[in-house]
Amino acid sequence: MDRNVYHGLSVFHAIAKCGTLREAARSLNVKPPAVSYQLKAFEDWIGTPLFVRSTRSIALTDAGKELLQGSQPLIKSLDDVLQSTRSIGSTTGGTLRISLPYRAWQLVIAPTLEGFRADFPNIQLEFSIEEKLTDIVEEGFHAGVRLGDHLQDGMLRRKLTDPLRVAIVGSSDYLETRGVPQCLEDLTNHDCIAYRGASSGQVQPWIFTKDKEKTSFTPKAALIFDDMRTAVEAAEQGFGLAWSLHRGVDEKIRSGTLHEVLKPLSAERPGFYIYYPRQIKTLLILRAFLDHFAQ
Repeated sequence: MDRNVYHGLSVFHAIAKCGTLREAARSLNVKPPAVSYQLKAFEDWIGTPLFVRSTRSIALTDAGKELLQGSQPLIKSLDDVLQSTRSIGSTTGGTLRISLPYRAWQLVIAPTLEGFRADFPNIQLEFSIEEKLTDIVEEGFHAGVRLGDHLQDGMLRRKLTDPLRVAIVGSSDYLETRGVPQCLEDLTNHDCIAYRGASSGQVQPWIFTKDKEKTSFTPKAALIFDDMRTAVEAAEQGFGLAWSLHRGVDEKIRSGTLHEVLKPLSAERPGFYIYYPRQIKTLLILRAFLDHFAQ
């Protein structure tokens, strides 16, 4: 709808409700001449008078009665929508959509989700589990969670975890058959299970710390996945060595399902961060989520 037409319709309803141009101007917080001007412009656009005016009174014409009767439900519906929209930012109820990888769900969200649900039963959380760096604005998310060096540009951010140590893991059967690597050079003689970045499309190098310096190793891949969980499952089934965040597989290591190798050379990755547009930083359902899960 043309903005001037909407303004004209608003003035029309104010006059019909208040009974005079002066009272309508007061309700709209404008001066009476502005109301008279907008009404005249609206009547010109409609093509017929909507009110019959005298020095003492104002009354609807037949056309005005028709317009009032037909537009009142529409104005009421629009007012309801606007009021509902205004309340979204000031209530701890509604749906919050978050994009995050599985490890962020496993390590950050799941452990304390029960407490959040108890505190905010009216917030519906919708999670999209994906590895790629998602444009949260384009895809309709309120926020995203990724490692600190894979965040969307131009966003506000909050830290969710400290830096996370990396682990290279393999199954007992695989290590008994192929041996336990003792140095980086030994990896060239092993089947490595690689991860192809969902955003970059490149096989991701493994990062190690050697002589206090970070060094990278591009694995000779026996298998390549675009999902890190599947890479770890393949290692668990004896297909080779896989990269993982240590906290993501520490239970499997403790149980003996997987074994960590080259531990003295393990490096750290930046921790998980949540990122979100500056424009919604005051949204209460987002603030509730941040205050609960962020450090």
